[in-house]
Amino acid sequence: MARSNRLRTFIENVQPLVDNGLYPIKREPGDTVHITADIFRDGHQKICAWVKYRASGRQKWNSVRMECTNPGLDFWEAEFTVEQIGFYEYNLISYCDDYATWVFDTRKKVDAGVDYHSDILEGIALAARFKAWLQPSDASYLKDQLAKAEKQLTDADKWLILSNSKLEALLSANPDPETLVESPMYKVRVDRVKARFAAWYECFPRSCAFEPGKHGTFKDVIKRLPHIAGMGFDVLYFTPFHPVGYQKRKGPNNSLICGPNDPGCPYSIGNEHGGHDAVNPELGTMEDFEELVKAAAEYGIELAMDFAINCSPDHPYLKQHPDWFSKRPDGTIKFAENPPKKYEDIYPINFESDKYKEIYDEMLRLFCFWASKGVKIFRIDNPHTKPFRFWQWVIAETQKKYPDAIFLAEAFTRPRLMKSLAKLGFTQSYSYFTWRNKKQEIMDYFKELTTPPESDFYRANLFTNTPDIFPYFLQTGGRAGYQIRAVLATTLSTVYGMFQGFELCEGIPVPGKEEYLNSDKYEVRHRDWNAPGNIVELIAKLNRIRKENPALQEYDNLEFYRADNDKILFYGKSMGDNHIMVVVNLDPFQTQCSTVYVPIDKFGIAPDQSYQVHDLLTDNRYWWNGSQNYVELNPEVGVAHVFLIKK
Repeated sequence: MARSNRLRTFIENVQPLVDNGLYPIKREPGDTVHITADIFRDGHQKICAWVKYRASGRQKWNSVRMECTNPGLDFWEAEFTVEQIGFYEYNLISYCDDYATWVFDTRKKVDAGVDYHSDILEGIALAARFKAWLQPSDASYLKDQLAKAEKQLTDADKWLILSNSKLEALLSANPDPETLVESPMYKVRVDRVKARFAAWYECFPRSCAFEPGKHGTFKDVIKRLPHIAGMGFDVLYFTPFHPVGYQKRKGPNNSLICGPNDPGCPYSIGNEHGGHDAVNPELGTMEDFEELVKAAAEYGIELAMDFAINCSPDHPYLKQHPDWFSKRPDGTIKFAENPPKKYEDIYPINFESDKYKEIYDEMLRLFCFWASKGVKIFRIDNPHTKPFRFWQWVIAETQKKYPDAIFLAEAFTRPRLMKSLAKLGFTQSYSYFTWRNKKQEIMDYFKELTTPPESDFYRANLFTNTPDIFPYFLQTGGRAGYQIRAVLATTLSTVYGMFQGFELCEGIPVPGKEEYLNSDKYEVRHRDWNAPGNIVELIAKLNRIRKENPALQEYDNLEFYRADNDKILFYGKSMGDNHIMVVVNLDPFQTQCSTVYVPIDKFGIAPDQSYQVHDLLTDNRYWWNGSQNYVELNPEVGVAHVFLIKK
């Protein structure tokens, strides 16, 4: 009971937290973790609060004192900086500051000129108690100060010693251990900066050949690297490049009829040449792949791979581990289905098999195998159809060995599932951006994505298109539609991606569906990578603008500003003195104009002050005055302004 009698402080409403601390918040090296909490006690005595933190695995704890920034509401704040990849752990500590309370109360008597002799005696006795738990050097200093105070002849002289700021700070920072109240321990997951800021280019290696009718190779991709780097991409993402199965192989447009030269769907993985730890011999050898990884690095490009837990009927697992698969009553193995679609060429692994531990270990082996080959970024195909506990385990285990590994969840599914995957370990996540085209729905959605609590765990990787998704907006919006989506993807979020061909504004839809006709998924495609009407220059310029402006490299600094026209989207990002404003015409067919309302107070601009807005897309410069200004965007000329503010 003695201990509980002295626990007088309370810690509530700690922020930021994800599900009350069940999952870690996410940051990158150099980020600050800004902690807030409601901290209070019964009565009126002084209290103190600290944040204690360390990188996981380190013995030494660091601490930073919290400050009460709103005493009337008992609101406390502190922050610390994370510096290395991995996990940090921290908690909050509060306690009654008995000595500071004594100093505060006694000073009132001193200032009022009333007798405080008894208070001096209490102060000496109170301070003496601290010797029991102070470090030897601090205890020695306290002993000297107390001895010095007791030698003084007057209470006034004793008071000067007992109230000195150094002594008060020492005793405030070293409370009676029996008074400490601690919050639970919380965690921060620190990922490398590329988890937050990157530009992804997705392609099928087999569609990278220079000659029509040829099957592309890793060596062809090497020759394509200057072009990809020239557009400003720093992540090259491959769809599966493993051996492709023969049985039930699909023909063009997912046809059940497959010709002798049809390459099949690369998501049907495995044949006599190997499975998930092998490369398709039509693409080259493992040595060729390793050469590609090195060549890409020379251009500042990192490879990402599609990790699809799919097996063709020819996969070695079928012979080695037949009990990993689900069977029908007639003994045949179940293939994948997404009614009305059937994937006869894909056998899913059954994670509820009695051999699930073997499956877990094998998947971990595969992640570590490819990481050893230089692949540290994994796009996970349909993770929401596999056990969440598996992902939580395998991501954690992979990152123990490769802390810089990045995992992207390709989950176009229900919001709760997408958010849960992000909480339990996925570094990045796909989003509904593909289907957000109207002004209000874009604003509502991105406010949700970029503000707490979501921004503390969910990094949205915005894909303009994918091999599976050819959005209606692109189908109908023409070249201007592609430009609009490129501007939005590159400036609303800090990490985005596009599938090859987007830069060419290409695509023939399957009638009535958001799907590509003659998709790369089922055949080898040949493209003129410099075809007329392309938007390569725009994409390169947008990526360059992103790299040159720190404001566009921060995820959670997005703000929407007022524009009178519902077809004009106006928003901005700031980082220090770097202020970017983006104006986008959401209508790919008509010229749209609007008054836009610049938040000049945010930028330190006086109401009567002129300021320059530099359009980084066109290099045009305009002088504006005040908050209200006029914009006009003709989609045949330019769909957007990306303004840099200069005072």
